Amino acid sequence: MKKIYFVLAFTFFNLLSSNAQVIGVEVGDIAPEIDLPDTKGTNVVLSSFRGELVLVDFWASWCGPCTKEHPELIKLYNAYPDKFAIYSVSMDTKKPLWLGAIAKQKLPWTQVSDLKYWKSPVVADYMLQSVPLNFLIDKNGIILAKNIHGNALNEMVKSILEKK
Repeated sequence: MKKIYFVLAFTFFNLLSSNAQVIGVEVGDIAPEIDLPDTKGTNVVLSSFRGELVLVDFWASWCGPCTKEHPELIKLYNAYPDKFAIYSVSMDTKKPLWLGAIAKQKLPWTQVSDLKYWKSPVVADYMLQSVPLNFLIDKNGIILAKNIHGNALNEMVKSILEKK
């Protein structure tokens, strides 16, 4: 009889633990931590944005689709100044090109890069294969959407932020 209780208890606790959230890059996962220097060399940790809706945006100055998307991101960012943040991770290797693109496009949000391109640990953590790539993360660090752009991104951000 003790064996049956033990097996039932073991099975029950296994089921509970299998539903625990994991760190990963799928919708519903906890977003992996990022800790990279900004344009001034000061490290900015992704988790410092907890409490806000944040878009983690992987991009590069040489990526046409990335820079084409920036005007829409600027509009979205400006529409929700105290509720929505963007944490951009550049895949550039040359600081002047990275800083030049930020200045030229007047990107007002947090910009980070370790200038290591595909050798950065962040590439493995986020399973990055190409840019642009983004992740919409809720106030608790949970991934709500992956690789969401344009109107779909605008509508999702609007629906989340205007519920409150």
